[in-house]
Amino acid sequence: MTNRLARSSLIAYALPAAPLAALSLPLYIIVPTFYAETLGLSLAAVGAALLAVRIVDAVTDPLIGWLADRWRPRLGRRRGLFALALPAAGLAALMLFWPPLQPGPAYLFGWGTLLSLSFTALLLSYTAWGAELAGDYRERSRITGYREALTLMGTLVAIALPFAVGIDTATGLHGLAVLGIVVAAGLLILGGLAVWRVPEPKEYTIADLPLRSGLAHMARNRPFVRLIFAYFINGLANGIPATLFLYFVSQRLGAPEARGPLLFLYFLAGLAGVPLAVWLAARLGKHRAWCAAMLANCAIFALAPLLAPGDIWPFATICVATGICLGFDLALPAAIQADVIDVDTAASGEQRSGLYFAAWSLATKLSLAVAVGIVFPLLALVGFDAAPDAQNSETALGALVAIYVWLPIVMKLVAVALMWRFPLDEAAQGRLRQTIEARSG
Repeated sequence: MTNRLARSSLIAYALPAAPLAALSLPLYIIVPTFYAETLGLSLAAVGAALLAVRIVDAVTDPLIGWLADRWRPRLGRRRGLFALALPAAGLAALMLFWPPLQPGPAYLFGWGTLLSLSFTALLLSYTAWGAELAGDYRERSRITGYREALTLMGTLVAIALPFAVGIDTATGLHGLAVLGIVVAAGLLILGGLAVWRVPEPKEYTIADLPLRSGLAHMARNRPFVRLIFAYFINGLANGIPATLFLYFVSQRLGAPEARGPLLFLYFLAGLAGVPLAVWLAARLGKHRAWCAAMLANCAIFALAPLLAPGDIWPFATICVATGICLGFDLALPAAIQADVIDVDTAASGEQRSGLYFAAWSLATKLSLAVAVGIVFPLLALVGFDAAPDAQNSETALGALVAIYVWLPIVMKLVAVALMWRFPLDEAAQGRLRQTIEARSG
């Protein structure tokens, strides 16, 4: 089994997760609004440019995952691609977050595409690197726990910094520009520190398979298929309330001024959930601990329909409790992902973590896209008006609550049903590692 990673190396590995998180959140939430409202691009132009970026992203994800497994530079296949992508991502973030006063759609598409490609290269090599740093069942939870705690810290910075500085002007050092500088510097400094301090993991590949054969092995990997379905459904269950969070606080609770603080509180509580997830996983097993958190989330979230306008403090309590459950959603599936890759490595002889994490990246993006595709048509069907000063009917508000609460609960229960009897526990994963490590010598 792989030895326990030194704490200094573990911290060095986890640190780049903060700027990576601070990079990804604004790209989905702040950048579209900033380019449309502050810079004056039409909504159609912004939407078309970002849609084109997403199309490129969907095509290139599996290709980058394949490259991450096959390219073996002197630094190693994980550290090498990660180091190569750092300056590209830093430059693209700076240019996209600190644009000229009159950027066109081509500017948004060009820098957005470079940012998306370099971010994918960073993320796939980074998560594969973490998955391969340890072969031990519990040590993998420890690694992902540290990483996801830093991810939440970066998310908090991405939420707070732009609005604290201000994003209502395009001149000077506005909030998005400051975030771009922080992200670019963080990627180069913390990413460089990780490349310097964290070892390249040992590769256990004994045979390079053609892409078609490799995909066939993935399809036959039953724990992987089961996990990715549960991961997608749970991602959808998280994506729906995330999409509707601002509307629920504004329209149902009548407190638009509380949206930012409540969102910050939710992610802050997630930090407390990460060490709790690692602790409980060591006692129940990763999949059972994740299931317990999803069930707890359902029970807590079911209280939301009881809230009346003005019930900010009760909803803040729900945000804290479900935020703790978010820590489980972040830490444990990523650790289980490393385990199901062992199934493939033992069967195929090729360690293809990059391609597997590309599949999970696509599942994440698809869950977010499907969440929006489900929510907005349903709200439009019941006549819900999303305008800030809109007066919605009781029927429309009731539909908002039902979609916000009950649909995600049903989906989480489906994910629990898929994962409750998950076959890959600590003993089964240990046997797989013995096979892999004995065979590689």
